[in-house]
Amino acid sequence: MHDAAYLSLLASLHGEQGHLDADTYHGPRSVEAALRAAGGCVALARRLHAGELERGLALVRPPGHHAERDRAMGFCLVNSIAVAAAALRDAGARVAIVDFDVHHGNGTQQAFEADGRVLFISLHRYGGLFYPGTGSAGETGVGEGIGATLNVPLWAGSGTPEYLEAFDTRVGPALERFAPELLLVSAGFDAHLSDPLGGMVVDDEGVEAMIARLATWAARSCRGRWLAVLEGGYDLGAVSRGAVALARAMLDG
Repeated sequence: MHDAAYLSLLASLHGEQGHLDADTYHGPRSVEAALRAAGGCVALARRLHAGELERGLALVRPPGHHAERDRAMGFCLVNSIAVAAAALRDAGARVAIVDFDVHHGNGTQQAFEADGRVLFISLHRYGGLFYPGTGSAGETGVGEGIGATLNVPLWAGSGTPEYLEAFDTRVGPALERFAPELLLVSAGFDAHLSDPLGGMVVDDEGVEAMIARLATWAARSCRGRWLAVLEGGYDLGAVSRGAVALARAMLDG
């Protein structure tokens, strides 16, 4: 998924600290943490594909969905969910990714926009100068991947009603049409109303409702097999409650 030259660059940074871009700082063990996060997600995804597990929750750091093939972006060094999805695809699985982080998952989209075997869906704030500036509704894939990218841009100030309407009218139907074998979720909680950066107003009940819908769709289309990977969020309370809601949904089956 990542270029060999970029991975070599990351390897050279072990033990050092600095910036890979204006936003993305790395400490002496950041690369190790990012590689372990991606490796853990791959191991978990493979166990799901093998039928050893039905559900998995990867509470990993740093996040990954902004990292592109050849560069770090937005605090992300290695795109854990894209690496896991690529491993599943290469094993012959039909995979869908739903990303509800408030920021567009540009790195994940780039990884699969030309690949019709992986469906990528992103719900995110869009407009103005909001980071990373990608994810318009017109971005639907390229070449053989046309139609396998679904971006659902939302205006600043969107809350639970807008997100649930998007889930019910856009996300659910797209998943049913694609009929994935496994569902992967980029779970960012920065659309929560208490997040200082997201500019959205989704409440705890909205987060729980989105997660419940994902669990239902996984049960319907994927024999209950789904994996959630932690992405962004800048209010520790919102992130922790969101992670607990994910864990509860998975334990409830």
